[in-house]
Amino acid sequence: MKKILSAIIMTTMLAACATDPYTGETKVAKTAWGAGIGTALGAGIGALAGGEKGALIGAGIGAASGAAAGGYMDYQAAKLRQELVGTGVQVKELNGQIYLIMPGNITFDTNEAYIKSSFQPVVVSIAKVLKEYDKTLIQVNGYTDNTGNNAINLPLSQRRANAVADFLKVQGVAANRIIATGYGAANPIASNATAAGREQNRRVEIVLINQQ
Repeated sequence: MKKILSAIIMTTMLAACATDPYTGETKVAKTAWGAGIGTALGAGIGALAGGEKGALIGAGIGAASGAAAGGYMDYQAAKLRQELVGTGVQVKELNGQIYLIMPGNITFDTNEAYIKSSFQPVVVSIAKVLKEYDKTLIQVNGYTDNTGNNAINLPLSQRRANAVADFLKVQGVAANRIIATGYGAANPIASNATAAGREQNRRVEIVLINQQ
């Protein structure tokens, strides 16, 4: 039974490995990772129900379910990249989640929490994709640099997170999918010792979490 399970998982994962054309590294897409996890769970449940035959049937069902979940996020990330080319918004994938990183200098004026009119069409584009891929939870996180104190930074970061969340809702994204939180100067992504680093840290991030 162990040999059968191992063989199923290895076959699924190896079949979905791909070589990155830019780095030459071999990577496993989230579709493959989801398929592998689904295979293991499905095969285990199937084995309990029907021995080796049950393991094979369960593996097939589990792989399809896991691949669908991983592929859903892959497709969503690809669509977001297509929509956001040249906007200054970074689209990153980490641990099965999608991060949209919006620098504060292109999103808000200094010490303001109103989305710049020049940036609003970008958020409209994001909302369009989020409505199409409606199975994800949306976390809107606001951040500042370490200039000033928490009494200033926390409320400002919360207002900015709220501004982005409210704009998404106005565009038709379901309110029950969205959580907005301000973190002030926490979780910097660059050094606050330089002006360039502080500019990176003044940001709003939209984190998309798969709920399938």
